[in-house]
Amino acid sequence: MDKAWSRHTVTPASWLVSLPDACIAELDDVVAKLRTRPSPVEHLAPEDFSLGGCAAVMAQVRDKLEHEVGLAVVDRFPVERYELDENRALAWLLARMLGQVVAQKWNGARIYDVKDTGQVLGYGVRRSITNLDLPFHTDGGWLWMPPAFVGLYCLQSGQEGGISRFVSLVTVHDELRRRHPDLLARLYRPFAWNRQAEHGEGDPPFARKPVFEHDGRALIGRYFEDYVVSGSELAGEPLDDEGRAALAAMRSIVNDPEHWVEFRIETGQFQYLNNREFAHSRTAFTDTAGGPQRHMVRLWNRDEGTPHLEGQLST
Repeated sequence: MDKAWSRHTVTPASWLVSLPDACIAELDDVVAKLRTRPSPVEHLAPEDFSLGGCAAVMAQVRDKLEHEVGLAVVDRFPVERYELDENRALAWLLARMLGQVVAQKWNGARIYDVKDTGQVLGYGVRRSITNLDLPFHTDGGWLWMPPAFVGLYCLQSGQEGGISRFVSLVTVHDELRRRHPDLLARLYRPFAWNRQAEHGEGDPPFARKPVFEHDGRALIGRYFEDYVVSGSELAGEPLDDEGRAALAAMRSIVNDPEHWVEFRIETGQFQYLNNREFAHSRTAFTDTAGGPQRHMVRLWNRDEGTPHLEGQLST
């Protein structure tokens, strides 16, 4: 399938993956074992259990991520029958089937809760832990190598709002090449990116990365205009005119509804996307006071380097 799709060339059938009863039975068995012999989540490995059915499902997910639309939504896991720690363990095991699960924070945390914590947005407070809207972005764009895949295991969908949108950066790249070839070249040169306070003490708070690069096999996209704008401020380097124009041209294409699809991630669904070929966003959401709170468990996969946040191997 062409990775340069528009909202008119894909349908839910392009990304949905059904969950067979055999896989659910395997997960029930995993939970039963963990209830008798608890183990730290990050010590668990798929090969420790009989998960052939689930492995087949995740193979379908990988195929969609690497060779098809770049997005997969597995529907659906019976999250309501498991405790929070049990759901975390299941999400971890499923994510491990797609490769190395890596840290999302400098402290090494590899399992990240996406929910409204009540914190006020500011330096070091990501929008993902507020109920604010999230503009189109890729995860970890400031890193040495952004995660290849990003998974969201939905424990509870939002009561109101929280609509997810997805756009192909391959489409965006092709449109830029057609409309603004001169500005596309600027996006292949580095910008200063805000590191979101996820770095060692004394390290610079920004990193220099391009929006687009090619690794010899495929296009790699990194997109979060807010992080580039704030990164240039942290670096004390105002954005150059060409860079500002290139980002504005890209924004107009990314935000065009003709180029994206949208839906709400429902309770029990496990969504995965190709983070180097996609940008995604989320509308603001509201939780019901005293009622269920929107909660996703997020996992990052990257086979390059080590599991650390900045996992580049020494050369």
